[in-house]
Amino acid sequence: MATIEWEIKGTEFGNCNCSYGCPCQFNALPTHGFCAAAAAFQFDAGHFADVKLDNLRAAAVYKWPGPVHEGNGTMQIIVDKRADARQRDALVKIMSGEETEEMATMWWVFSAMCPNKLDPLFESIDLAIDVDARRAKVAVPGVIDSVGEPIRNPVTGKEHRVRIDLPHGFEYRLAEIGSGRTRTRGKIELELTDTYGQFARIHLSNRGVVDQPGGGAYLTAETAPPLR
Repeated sequence: MATIEWEIKGTEFGNCNCSYGCPCQFNALPTHGFCAAAAAFQFDAGHFADVKLDNLRAAAVYKWPGPVHEGNGTMQIIVDKRADARQRDALVKIMSGEETEEMATMWWVFSAMCPNKLDPLFESIDLAIDVDARRAKVAVPGVIDSVGEPIRNPVTGKEHRVRIDLPHGFEYRLAEIGSGRTRTRGKIELELTDTYGQFARIHLSNRGVVDQPGGGAYLTAETAPPLR
């Protein structure tokens, strides 16, 4: 049960091993029967109690032997080395599902389904995310190299745009979908090519997704409410 109030707002890019229409987003089994993914986050504004989390970054690598909900996964959290000791502790707790209501965020779910937690890393994270353009680049030296780009029409080569709307999701309300390539090194090694790429604006708290006043389903940097 959460005892500390926290809230963060920013953007994310994730790349998993599923096909472009990731079945997990539709309560179906993963494309290849197991889940593996890397994700990176730009936190534009945030706090964990009185600890400010503005302009920090984080990333994570996950791997499960089967679907996420069957558990027994392994996870590796990477936190921006620019963060001070209190900020590092706060981000590790948030991304480990601590101080969060049950099932409220993807971090809570992933952590609950990953009994094998590797020690967090504190590294430089080179990150650029353009949600609307479906483009991203992630580089964590010796750990993650990942690129996201639009899906291309196989006949014309033109960019194809598709979105997933999750009114009751625990990660985002609307995500742009693209194509991702990821290579990770270390204790979780992934090689992903032209697989599901997810680009989203996120606004999360210890209670889950923070919705726009009035019931709006899509938060943007301009329309999202200020942090409490």
